[in-house]
Amino acid sequence: MARTSLPRQLRKVADKALLEKLEIGLDRVEQQLVESVKHTDPIAKVTTRHLIDAGGKRIRPTLVLLTSQLGEANLDEVIQAAVVVELTHIGTLYHDDVMDDAPRRRGVDSAHEIWGNNVAILTGDLLFARASQLVSKLGQKALTLQADTFERLCLGQLNETVGPQDGQDPIEHYLHVLADKTGSLISASAELGVIFSGADQSLREPVRKYGEAIGVAFQLIDDYIDLHSDGAVSGKTPGTDLRAGVPTLPVMYLRQEAKSDLEAAKLIDIIDSGLDDEAKLQTVLKALRDHPVTERTYQEAKRWAAEAISALEELPKGPVREALTSFAEAVIERSN
Repeated sequence: MARTSLPRQLRKVADKALLEKLEIGLDRVEQQLVESVKHTDPIAKVTTRHLIDAGGKRIRPTLVLLTSQLGEANLDEVIQAAVVVELTHIGTLYHDDVMDDAPRRRGVDSAHEIWGNNVAILTGDLLFARASQLVSKLGQKALTLQADTFERLCLGQLNETVGPQDGQDPIEHYLHVLADKTGSLISASAELGVIFSGADQSLREPVRKYGEAIGVAFQLIDDYIDLHSDGAVSGKTPGTDLRAGVPTLPVMYLRQEAKSDLEAAKLIDIIDSGLDDEAKLQTVLKALRDHPVTERTYQEAKRWAAEAISALEELPKGPVREALTSFAEAVIERSN
């Protein structure tokens, strides 16, 4: 079996011995991921493997492995916890692709494009069930954390779908959605590494804060990339979210400015009129790239990354803290 690549956010980590340990751990995670979705059911054994076989960044299990280096990292429970968070994440992707009608995921056709919405949804449910089976064997702490995290994942998706309530600040609502939908599982991953390595349990809170802030920063950089990437580097077609009408922070900032700025109001009118026409989309993209709201989004992402790094001050100095810091910095620098 070929060695699994670490997320590129860790490529600049100086401690090569640490990277070697993470790679070995990630290989074990990958093997157990495949093992965990073995089914005798002829349909499930194909559909549950679909996105696992497609690969992915494996950010969440890598964070489990990384924070476990604060204690005894080689324990089987650490690997099992890493498998649980990745199964949970992959399960959400099956559901997200149905809700977003996304045609592709990880370079392959989305499950709903192949088998239909019902099979995709049920496959996501099966992955959640398998994650629950595995986490139940890890004890009450893990079970409670998983249940709390899963509730937040669902609430984040619900609130994103419904949108802000009357009188609620749209940007505050959006950031809360990002913390629930992305930050919660990333922070749980960081916590699980501390829990099951036998590390000092007082470190759970700083890595929780770190993970949640990194999750928000990661999604805000996605908003920036949607406008500012060149496509060839990022692998993501510029303006995908903009064209689909997906709420992003630059457009939310623009809506704020449109209340008092005529040019911003004109640009919002064009966006709201629909961007199916390619020439129209490109015009809006250029206008937004040059507009201060895009730089403001980038600075907000940097603020969240800085908040994550600040949380690490409570960790002991050493390779783990340095790697987590490098990871946060790389999130801001990423182009896809």
